[in-house]
Amino acid sequence: MSEQEDVIELLVRQHGEIRDLFTKVETASGADRNEAFRDLVRLLAVHETAEEEIVHPAARRGEGGDAVVDARVAEERRAKELLVTLDKIGPEAEGFDTLLVQLREDVLAHAEHEEREEFPRLRQEYDGDRLRALAKAVRAAEAVAPTRPHPGVESPAANFLLGPPTALMDRARDLIRSALNR
Repeated sequence: MSEQEDVIELLVRQHGEIRDLFTKVETASGADRNEAFRDLVRLLAVHETAEEEIVHPAARRGEGGDAVVDARVAEERRAKELLVTLDKIGPEAEGFDTLLVQLREDVLAHAEHEEREEFPRLRQEYDGDRLRALAKAVRAAEAVAPTRPHPGVESPAANFLLGPPTALMDRARDLIRSALNR
């Protein structure tokens, strides 16, 4: 991660980290699998929140922007719903692997759509300085974002209003879970 990294480079790098975490969850077992799944949930939650707050509004600019972003938001909501189900049942539950495969397919298709449809819009509409500034804004949003998925909270306004108290609750739950698993 570099201060010179622009928002597209940052998000593409995170898409790679997400792919790697899916592989880790699929191949690990026991405590390692649980930890990898927790990492995946956290990264997906903060990544999507930052996209909803910062990236999607920027990508709406220009002709056709609303349609592109609306399609990505619908994909995110479906992924959040699946992720909530997976989080509730846990990696050891029957049916987890089947749902995980579906989530992986959905999330990776979503990332591909962003990289093919949304990110080129950003490159076209904004110069390098603005894209680097958007990366800083994404990092700031991720630092205070909820660490669990919350379907129905996809708009920038909802994220700004509900995000901070939700993030506090999520992070408190994360601390408690971490303390119990030691």
